[in-house]
Amino acid sequence: MSFLDALSKPGGLHAVAEFKRRSPSAGGIRPGADVRAYAQAYEAAGAAAMSVLVDARFDGSIDDLRAAREATSLPLLAKGFFSGAAQLDELRAAGADAALLILRDLDDERAGALQAHARRLGLDVLVEAHDANELERAVRLGADPIGLNARDLGTFTIDRRAQLELVAAAPRDRIVIAESAIASRAQAAAAELAGADAVLVGTALMRARDPAAALRGLVSRPLVKVCGLTRQEDVAAAVDAGADLCGFILVDESPRASRRVLAVPDEVLSVGVYVGEAGAQGDLQQLYERAEGRVRGRDAILLRRGEKVAAVVDLPWGEDDPSHLERARTADGRVMLAGGLGPENVRAAIEAVHPWAVDASSSLEREPGVKDHDRVRAFVEAAR
Repeated sequence: MSFLDALSKPGGLHAVAEFKRRSPSAGGIRPGADVRAYAQAYEAAGAAAMSVLVDARFDGSIDDLRAAREATSLPLLAKGFFSGAAQLDELRAAGADAALLILRDLDDERAGALQAHARRLGLDVLVEAHDANELERAVRLGADPIGLNARDLGTFTIDRRAQLELVAAAPRDRIVIAESAIASRAQAAAAELAGADAVLVGTALMRARDPAAALRGLVSRPLVKVCGLTRQEDVAAAVDAGADLCGFILVDESPRASRRVLAVPDEVLSVGVYVGEAGAQGDLQQLYERAEGRVRGRDAILLRRGEKVAAVVDLPWGEDDPSHLERARTADGRVMLAGGLGPENVRAAIEAVHPWAVDASSSLEREPGVKDHDRVRAFVEAAR
């Protein structure tokens, strides 16, 4: 299977798992690492493809590419700083299925010539952009897939927000890969919700004690949301337990009302919960319909920058509904399952629905707005 075809398969967010022993920005990461062992671990963990650094600045070489080809059937992306046709010839002969072209280092004429030569070789090309101008160039060159790097290769600084806006601006008829600065399930999900088809992850996997488990964790679903948070210590407990999303109910009538979205660490996403009209607080917004005489209506939508990215299937306020799980199971697209979930029943609900995310609030409390940390931990563990 080609690199592009592997990332075009349906089934949610894909992962390109990278092998590198060091990087110019981080220094030594995993000196002496065996590329064969990583290739086999990545394939076993469900990677869509593998990226191999062949540049000496990353303690890599073309021999690593050859060794990876012997060890795995995954499509292989050769990464380095390539500017000549002879380099592509060498990569293809060593087993590469795709090669990286970095627009920062290439003008359009050279990039176009290399793309044409790669096509003649049967080699896919990942064209990498870092800013809006380079993204425009990549689109103009007909690049597919397009890589959008959060790291400025000149300064090594990371800007994930800028990257996500580039992902959102990329055309939907191209395969888009978010590169760099992804170390948690929520960060991968942020790229997914912005429109990425895949994430390329290297440092987080190379530093992990168990790279296969780390890879599975990054793309596994469902995400876990702990909602109704009103205290910073409860946010910390939710994050420590492994929650991916922290929810804050910005509705005065709710017994779990919060005046604002509290600070969350970079490895999780915040969700502002609204009724009737969405505000701007939170990385995402969860918007419920209004219901006369009740705090909120039944269902909601999850928004990113005003665009719907998931449906929230919930229970009516203060009521049960025997059709709840069936409604969620048959809903289209991404589904966040909410309503009546707790440590005791979330696993059964996941097995029945297979949702993109699960959400719990009141069942995790000691009293309204005050979380029971043991139950928060038990909920996250059960959902995993």
